[in-house]
Amino acid sequence: MRTELVSEPGDPGRPNEDFASVGLPASGQGGSLVLLDGVTPPGDGGGCLHSVPWFTARLGGALTELTVSLPDVPLAELLSRALARTAAGHAATCDLSHPRTPQATVVLARWSPASVDYLVLSDSALLVESPDGAVTPFLDDRLDRLPRSALASHTLVDTTLRNKEGGFFTAAADPSVASRAVTGSLPRGEVRALAALTDGAARWVERFHEGDWADCLALVREEGARSLVERVRTLERAEADRVPPLRGKTHDDATVVYAELSPRQRYSGTPYGVSSPCPG
Repeated sequence: MRTELVSEPGDPGRPNEDFASVGLPASGQGGSLVLLDGVTPPGDGGGCLHSVPWFTARLGGALTELTVSLPDVPLAELLSRALARTAAGHAATCDLSHPRTPQATVVLARWSPASVDYLVLSDSALLVESPDGAVTPFLDDRLDRLPRSALASHTLVDTTLRNKEGGFFTAAADPSVASRAVTGSLPRGEVRALAALTDGAARWVERFHEGDWADCLALVREEGARSLVERVRTLERAEADRVPPLRGKTHDDATVVYAELSPRQRYSGTPYGVSSPCPG
C-alpha cells in the first residue's frame, strides 16, 4: 500500500493549524486517514485559553486512535466521541459556547477488506478514484451555497450561520454536529485511491481552476503531494502581484493525504501484512 502525507503552513511565522494522519492497524486489516483544517480564530481568541493547533492535535489524535481501534463503529459516532473527549479536556477553563471556540473541518476515510467508509464536514475535500480511473469528489458544499452577502463579516457569519441550521457546520465542542456530516460507504473493490485535501491545497481546483478533481488526483499520484502544494504556492504568489487585492489569505495552510490501495487489497481483501499505527 502506498501512502503520502504533506502539510505546509501558509505562513512560516505561524503554527500550522492543520492535522493529518494515516493509521494502519497491527492486524493488517484495513486502515484509516484523518484530515483536519483548523479554523483561524478572531483576534479575541474565541473565549478559549488554547490554540487551534492544540485543538486539532487532540481531536486528530483521538480520531486516529478511534478509527483504528473501533473498526465497526460508524465514523459519525467516532467523530462524536472524539469531540466529546476533546471538549472535556478544556471545558473547565474555556467558554465552549463561544461561536469561535476552537474548531476544524474534518475528512475521515476508513477501509476494510469489504468497504471504504467516508465522512466529510465543512470545506475540505475527499477524492475517491475507482479502478477505471473515474474520480468522485465527496464534499460538504453548504458553505459554498451561501450567498456572498451572508458572508460579509465575521460577526454576521458567527451570529447567523456558523454551526446553525441553514448555515454550515464545523467540528467544535458540540458532539451532535457529527450527525451533520456527509457520510457514506463504498464497496472496497470500487476504490483504487483516496486523496484528502484541506481547502488550502484544493485551491488548485477551486480557486485557480488549473484542472478538475480527476486532474488533481492524477497530479498527486504522478508527481507527489508536495508538487500539488508547490504549484498552489506558485499560483498564490502570482495572484498576489495582481490587482484588485486577493480574496482571503494570500497563503493558507495546505495539507494533502494520499492512499493508494493495491489491486490485491481491493479485490481479495487479503491483509497487507503487519503495520503499526502511523500518526502523520
